[in-house]
Amino acid sequence: MAIVAMVVFHFSFDLSFLGLTDWPVGSHPAWRAFAMATAGTFLFLVGVSLVYAHGRGVRWRPFLRRLAVIAAAAAAVTVGTAIAMPYPVWFGILHAIATFSVLAIPFLRAPIWLIVGAAAAVFVAPWVLTHPMFQPVWFYPLGLSPAPMPSFDYEPIFPWFAATLAGVAAARLAPPPKATPGPGGALAWLGRNSLWIYLVHQPVLLTLLIGWTWVARVV
Repeated sequence: MAIVAMVVFHFSFDLSFLGLTDWPVGSHPAWRAFAMATAGTFLFLVGVSLVYAHGRGVRWRPFLRRLAVIAAAAAAVTVGTAIAMPYPVWFGILHAIATFSVLAIPFLRAPIWLIVGAAAAVFVAPWVLTHPMFQPVWFYPLGLSPAPMPSFDYEPIFPWFAATLAGVAAARLAPPPKATPGPGGALAWLGRNSLWIYLVHQPVLLTLLIGWTWVARVV
């Protein structure tokens, strides 16, 4: 469902960005809450999937292969938004997924109390540690600058890594999932192909909307 929510939000954002609607997608608190809830769900599921995929011991070959794909996709998003958008995405959801996947590895075998404590500390850190000393660009992934660079997509380590740690803790506490035969339907397909949907859906949506706008003007 997180991938569906993401497509809905980006479609609404594109409509607003292209001037096809007056929805305040980028500024209204309700829209911002929707975007944050969607991003938080993705990052929570990163923690859950790490536990279910690796247990307490990392299967390094598939982990590194998946990490390389996500990192390359994150770099592509940065390059693409630097070309097409006024505010490039330097540390968006894909950058966060790649980074948090690495940072979460030690917590796969950590005590639950330590995971929960670390999640709480990461979550409150921006309210405690934000300081002008973190303004330089190389601190940007931390999220502790009082005036970070503007971006359409920004999920820094503090506080967003807390969502991934919460996912690790939840998966560790939950009973193992039961395997279900068969493909699992449309939602399962969306889950298996979420990365490619993330990369493709925005160019497709923008192309369709820009094309529709051009046709409407000609007609």
